[in-house]
Amino acid sequence: MTTTLTGTTGPVTRIAKSDATSITIAGHDLCEELMGKRTFTEMTYFFATGRFPDPAEQIMLDACLVSLMEHGWTLTSIITRLTAASVPGETQAALAAGLLSVGPKYAGTMEGCAALLLAGEASGQPLVEWATATATDYLDNQKPLPGFGHRVHKPVDPRAQRLLEIAQEQHITGPYLQRLLALEAAVEKHRGKPLPVNATGVIGALFLEIGIPLSASRALATVSRAGGLVSHLVEEERDPAAQTIWKLVREHIPYSDEEL
Repeated sequence: MTTTLTGTTGPVTRIAKSDATSITIAGHDLCEELMGKRTFTEMTYFFATGRFPDPAEQIMLDACLVSLMEHGWTLTSIITRLTAASVPGETQAALAAGLLSVGPKYAGTMEGCAALLLAGEASGQPLVEWATATATDYLDNQKPLPGFGHRVHKPVDPRAQRLLEIAQEQHITGPYLQRLLALEAAVEKHRGKPLPVNATGVIGALFLEIGIPLSASRALATVSRAGGLVSHLVEEERDPAAQTIWKLVREHIPYSDEEL
């Protein structure tokens, strides 16, 4: 993907170009080399890293993206449905509205976990020492620990378990997974009870293991969730729920005469 340019000033792009008869994607002919020969997951990895994944990396990324696609009634799906009802026929607006809620609290939390693991690596502290200090800092100061715990999935997140199994099957192991699991052990020891790693925590570590840069992690979560929201758009048209949600809000959140 790296190109040496001579005699060029100002901004350039290495992503794509087109003319009357062809489209070139980072040096690859779209119609002849990519369409029908590369999967969506492969292309997603390519755009994030500048190279195509090996088979294990492709399987791992695909599993991560599938695990994030759908989780039922969440803020992203509710916002998408409400927007679809508010501006019917504008599916792109409804999809975009839902995706705007992907962030450091919901769906995009793998970014925070990955950043934490990278900071631990950069600290130079021995693994157990770093894990103990990090667990103590977050728990004693009641700071949310990105990638840990889940409102619904207790005592374990089944998605996290399955992702770890797939990583083992694909022989994907390394320092980031080790650091994550060391932190999980330190958190449990400090609390006296488990606070298991959730799916986004495992994905944060796995993205680093397969070469996904931190800057792309939340973006990939957004790409994945977009696929899941398509089902809510289709279902909202077939079996509307937005008006019911609106009615429940009106009926169950009362007006107060207290001053603003």
